[in-house]
Amino acid sequence: MADQSNDSAVLEGEEELTSYTSETNAGAGTGTSAIAPGYGTGRRKEAIARVRLTPGEGKWTVNGRTLEEYFPSRLQQREVNSPIVLLKLEGKFDVQVLVDGGGTTGQAGAIRLGVARALNAIDRDANRAALKKSGFLTRDARAVERKKAGLHKARRAPQFSKR
Repeated sequence: MADQSNDSAVLEGEEELTSYTSETNAGAGTGTSAIAPGYGTGRRKEAIARVRLTPGEGKWTVNGRTLEEYFPSRLQQREVNSPIVLLKLEGKFDVQVLVDGGGTTGQAGAIRLGVARALNAIDRDANRAALKKSGFLTRDARAVERKKAGLHKARRAPQFSKR
């Protein structure tokens, strides 16, 4: 009984001090995210990826093929899967991807952005802080510079001859 009266005295007499941090959700990335369907679109260079996440056991389908068939490089497989690994959601979502345009590196970057946006759409409160901090929600706007008239490439000029 003494504990209850002490607690009520604290509530009535004093206000609790609240500490604020720059993080919006300190528990982000702990695997407590909601498991629901989600959709996201990603772009990188000339590639466009449409990503659909559905609750499942972690199967990847990229243009009708498995992830290992479509991206033989382990580096690109890891890049594509990195938002899911960051949030500790491995094996909780099946991923269906339709990607076109660009090369393999651009497609991998586009899929990564699409997966991150889909995870953000599923549970914004739990996932956004961790995804934003890791840079997965930022579109990489770098693209090939266009060729200019009078030059060999975008910046490569013809060799200068003094005479």
